[in-house]
Amino acid sequence: MVQLASMAMVEEVATKIKPDSNNIEAGFRPSIAISVGEIAGIGPELALRCAADPVIRARCEPILFGPISVLRRVARELPKDRRNEIDIVKFVEDHAPDWVDVGKVQIDSVRPGMFSRETGQASYDAVVQAVDAAISGKVDAIVTGPIQKEAWHAAGITFPGHTELLAARTGTEDFRMMLSAPEISCALVTIHIPLADVAKSLNVEAIVRTIQLAAEALRYRATGDVRVTVCGLNPHAGENGLFSYGEERDIIEPAIAAASAKGIRVTGPVPPDTAFTPRMRAMTDVYVCMYHDQGLIPLKAIAFDDGVNVTLGLPIIRTSVDHGTALDIAWKGIASHSSMIAAINMAIEMSKRRLSDSA
Repeated sequence: MVQLASMAMVEEVATKIKPDSNNIEAGFRPSIAISVGEIAGIGPELALRCAADPVIRARCEPILFGPISVLRRVARELPKDRRNEIDIVKFVEDHAPDWVDVGKVQIDSVRPGMFSRETGQASYDAVVQAVDAAISGKVDAIVTGPIQKEAWHAAGITFPGHTELLAARTGTEDFRMMLSAPEISCALVTIHIPLADVAKSLNVEAIVRTIQLAAEALRYRATGDVRVTVCGLNPHAGENGLFSYGEERDIIEPAIAAASAKGIRVTGPVPPDTAFTPRMRAMTDVYVCMYHDQGLIPLKAIAFDDGVNVTLGLPIIRTSVDHGTALDIAWKGIASHSSMIAAINMAIEMSKRRLSDSA
């Protein structure tokens, strides 16, 4: 059960720090809710380092959602010998009143690297509160830290992950997953389904919708029309039916034609084994991939540290890190926070784009 009292805290914090968004050119700094993720993992230390970063604070108002008792403890236990590191302990004491304390835990029972039912419930409650704050307009976007799905399961939470929770909480039925980095972006037509089920799950409407959502999401980055490259499903994009059951001819090509008719700059189907070469990447703003690993293998090989997970189709802006909880190095101060920095920066840019579109 989510702590209802915390929503009053959300409103109090948001009222105090919510910037004036009436004038974009007057230095609009969006308010970004950051759920700290699995508290026994690296999420709390990444969230702390990002929220304390003066560059990030100059661009937005970060609001951490999670158990403040855990954040205080993590801050104390992080190594003090990091060169050029911000004084995290002082930052916690100075800025804790601006955070949302959510997720009841017995602080003495929390151990780095050891998730539990309690830690799973805490991370779930933090995400729910952050999502509700975005739905109600208290924050401009949310950035989610990594969760431990087994901990959610232990807590009796039926959602398999963030994406499904976000869709249910916002009443969204048609959503997509996109991983994005400066070097490469990939939107997925199908997400977490067995490879054997991919072909029968594809249809023209789903591919067209993915193309539309991907092109819209990357508008803030492109200097002109967003360039979408659609991958084929089969080796050599089916080789005119020689290596396929007609998926390219009967499903993917009609979808590309329909998207092109809507004014989207789209190319394909491109053979997957050549789609991600440097030359093709130079001509592409975002790829539309037919299944999970078709897009995520090249993205993580090329841009693992800078990848951002974006849920497309939601009424709110949500970005996330593209990595897991890294329990083996939790609270040691050695995990890279570059993916969370990238996720925050993307949330900022998407917030500015949304404000610009509504002006």
